[in-house]
Amino acid sequence: MRDFDAVVFDMDGVIFDSERAVLDSWYVVADRHDLGDITEAFLACTGVNDRETKQIMLRYYGEDFPYDEYAREASVIFHEKYDGGKLPMKSGVKEILTFLKDSGKKIALASSTRRPVVEAELRDAGLLDFFDELVTGDVVKRSKPDPEIYLLACEKIGVAPERCYAIEDSYNGVRSAAGGSLRPIMVPDLLPANDEMKSLVETVQESLLDVIGYLKAE
Repeated sequence: MRDFDAVVFDMDGVIFDSERAVLDSWYVVADRHDLGDITEAFLACTGVNDRETKQIMLRYYGEDFPYDEYAREASVIFHEKYDGGKLPMKSGVKEILTFLKDSGKKIALASSTRRPVVEAELRDAGLLDFFDELVTGDVVKRSKPDPEIYLLACEKIGVAPERCYAIEDSYNGVRSAAGGSLRPIMVPDLLPANDEMKSLVETVQESLLDVIGYLKAE
């Protein structure tokens, strides 16, 4: 097995197939309000917290864009469809968490999502007890791509960043992990691994099952 002490996971797009679910919810809102194709704006927001998402959307649509109203609409659509354990998990989630737990590795979460949502989604999926620590977007001052959230996760589990892998799907998440001197592994979701990402990560893997194979390698 490779030499490491912990793995810090992003959540949306890594553990849950939730970024597509959120995008689909925003498509409904965009259709209701004639916003046109919001895909580019949405992808620019992947990996960041609520505050930064709002700022990005205002840059795309103007300062008078009623972001809070539309975000509430999208949230209602999302939660009506996916609450109660209906949010789809990415392939290999339980397998990699079980592998890490059985191997005695620390497991943390560094998600830009608010803690109540993170806890509810992990609990509904039966995953909450796998994690030693959760660090969420509402407890840090600076959103990804700043490394603050990853450095705080490492501090909470008592492991040096250089001894931690970070599993990410978004560009901002990879930048955050790399900036904190963790060892990023990218498992692409909505966005492919471009040249910048390939220069920042230790490896790009197609799925969490592939990540298990990578971590097991000598």
